[in-house]
Amino acid sequence: MEVNGYGISGKSIICFAGEDWWYHHPHSKNHILKRLARDNKVIFVNSLSMGLPSLSNPDFFKKIRRKLKSYTRWLKRVPEGLFVMTPIAIPLFGSSLARVVNRLLLRVQMRMALKSCNMQDPVVWVAIPTAADIAECLRPKVLLYQISDKYDANEDSVLSRDVIRDLDQRLKQMADVVLYSGRKLYEEAQEEHRYFLEQAVDFEHFATPSVEIAPEVADIPHPVLGYFGAMDHVMDVQLMAEVARRRPHWHWVMLGTKSNAIQLKFSNIHFLGAKPYSDLPKYVGKFDVCVLPWRANNAFTSYGSAIKVREYLATGKPVVIAPLPEYRDTPGLRRYTTTEEFIQQVEEALANDSEADRRFRQSVVRDATWDTRARQLGDVIAALLAKRESQSARP
Repeated sequence: MEVNGYGISGKSIICFAGEDWWYHHPHSKNHILKRLARDNKVIFVNSLSMGLPSLSNPDFFKKIRRKLKSYTRWLKRVPEGLFVMTPIAIPLFGSSLARVVNRLLLRVQMRMALKSCNMQDPVVWVAIPTAADIAECLRPKVLLYQISDKYDANEDSVLSRDVIRDLDQRLKQMADVVLYSGRKLYEEAQEEHRYFLEQAVDFEHFATPSVEIAPEVADIPHPVLGYFGAMDHVMDVQLMAEVARRRPHWHWVMLGTKSNAIQLKFSNIHFLGAKPYSDLPKYVGKFDVCVLPWRANNAFTSYGSAIKVREYLATGKPVVIAPLPEYRDTPGLRRYTTTEEFIQQVEEALANDSEADRRFRQSVVRDATWDTRARQLGDVIAALLAKRESQSARP
């Protein structure tokens, strides 16, 4: 088998992602696949979703509009060298009839996409349970199933937990390997064919100080508590409100898409919207402390393996986070469990931080790069392909 710096070359890879390519900062699949796409043909399939959001969801129409916009693109080559596809499907995965229709719809669309991209005998990487039916139809050369979250604990999905667990179990049984990107998920797993594909960081992007500060934040007074990423049901809005009241001279800079459910009206909390990934260092340069104010008592977030924590560490700035199990043994972090502890940790970080502390935090993640993770996954795929070819060659 011909190999390159990432372990495989000349292969066809389809990834059914749990996110859309267009609307998020790069996630694990994005970082890894754009590297594998240098010597392989890759289709990134935008999220099939976990079903329609509830009508009571404050972001119902925002989510629908966003998905409809993706549908208009269908199959598009992106500058990173791979194809991004948004297949048309009925977002009712709890209905047996809808799943039969989706199976037919997706099979036709995937065949068209494979032919258009001149791909065959694909390696299939599934990162969302609702792709179980189409993954089975494709009869992949190798099937990878990645579990990034506690899917049946997601408050944002109206799909029955029983349906989610059934789809999840089917994929575990079909898969040649089950990839876990969260430590707690991996430790609780029982499959013999599981593999821990830990999260990583685009180290140089965040570790290199920007010579320019974004004009949008230039005049915000210090100290600045900074956050970037999606803001939805995982955010601890009560903590943020209490801290904003008790420390009015602290300013929060919040970067990313914000759910309509988050209503915080404070002059010292600045919601600045989503920013291009390439521009993040211009905003992070203004931060004094990076924060992760997530709801620690939430089942879904307790399994989280937020990439942003590693990105925060790469900046060298102090990091104050909710006590996620993923980072319980990670040095260089300040953790809190109450509002009082949050305030105390931020005050200590502002008063006592040093250049040696900054260098140490960067050292914690310096070698945990996406190049390393892409190479690991490429080696896993190469080994599985070699095993499959060996089995096929036996009389």
